[in-house]
Amino acid sequence: MTKLRSQWTLVFFLALAAGLIGPRNGLAGTPALAVDAQYDTAHVYVAPEDFERFVSSLVATFGGKTSKEGVFTVTPTPSQTMSQLVLTPVGTVSVFGFKTPIPYPFGIERTGYLVTDLDQAVKAARASGADVVVSTFPDPIGRDAIVEWPGGVHMQLYWHTTPPAYDRLESIPENRVYISADRAPAFVKAFVAFSHGAVLSDDPKAPGSEIGLDQTYVHTIRLDSKFGKITVFVTDGHLPYPYGREIFGYEVKDLASALERAQSAGVAILVPAHAVGTRESAMVQFPGGYIAEIHALGGH
Repeated sequence: MTKLRSQWTLVFFLALAAGLIGPRNGLAGTPALAVDAQYDTAHVYVAPEDFERFVSSLVATFGGKTSKEGVFTVTPTPSQTMSQLVLTPVGTVSVFGFKTPIPYPFGIERTGYLVTDLDQAVKAARASGADVVVSTFPDPIGRDAIVEWPGGVHMQLYWHTTPPAYDRLESIPENRVYISADRAPAFVKAFVAFSHGAVLSDDPKAPGSEIGLDQTYVHTIRLDSKFGKITVFVTDGHLPYPYGREIFGYEVKDLASALERAQSAGVAILVPAHAVGTRESAMVQFPGGYIAEIHALGGH
């Protein structure tokens, strides 16, 4: 552990010297392509029979509204899925309930990020160190591609023919990424360059209780860009369930009230509310299997 902290201290100062920590940085010659955090969605796949219960439980827990439900082809090869957008004040969720087998590699992407120019975004992602695992393809309302960042983090980039207009979020959720010490530096460097973002903090001794490791520390890196927040947990993979299964952490004004609403809507409390540094956190599972972290507003 001491050796790992020493390695990460070196990485931190090298990143600081390179300008990755502090002011926002983009890859030289690439434009800023993010639209805003309310357009960055968690991609959630549920069985069709769980679709309605899942959507209802999200709205009951967080508030907000939904788009009209429909059945579409959203992949470049033939498929059919129920699809609906859930617009909550604490984050946006794209819900898919496939009626046909899901074509590979769909289902492994964790998020969808709206960009101003998809071709430029794909080019910038490649130049920053990402692998394009699904080349650009049309969907019913725009165009998409899927990229893989160092460490195996998959994200969908999308562009709409008619620019959407969603309400700004009351709080911006955290995209929670679990990654090895071997690949974390490459992931941070690549995503910061692509997103024109910044490393807000790099703490090799953050409370391990944030990811169920009560007796130790966890190296935690917090990134920010116009795409939103990313929290990177650098781990050895020795994680207690359900940590590592969640995609996002949602920030609410009153955690106890949110959990009460969630339970009334059929959401299971996997880890009860507990103190983590300056926040109170819980882990929940929505109908259909979606696992999320929820914490009190005014965290780290």
